[in-house]
Amino acid sequence: MNIEQVVRNAMIAVAEISDCKLITPIEAQTVLLESGLDSLGYAMLVGQLEEELGLDPFTEMAITIYPSTFAEFVVIYQQGYDRKLA
Repeated sequence: MNIEQVVRNAMIAVAEISDCKLITPIEAQTVLLESGLDSLGYAMLVGQLEEELGLDPFTEMAITIYPSTFAEFVVIYQQGYDRKLA
């Protein structure tokens, strides 16, 4: 499964639902706070990804980490997904 594409698709869906406008293109170094989603949008995104992937990696972390870029966000989900499969 391509986690990056799942995250991108979920971001687009959440932006449409929450009436936010994502910047384009969303790249690895895109700062999350500048992507176009607001805080409610990110809460919805995490919920959407939990529904699609069956995990919320942020609740499973021993140390609280706040990703600042799109790439960091994807890595957290990729690592969580890999742990789930292991």
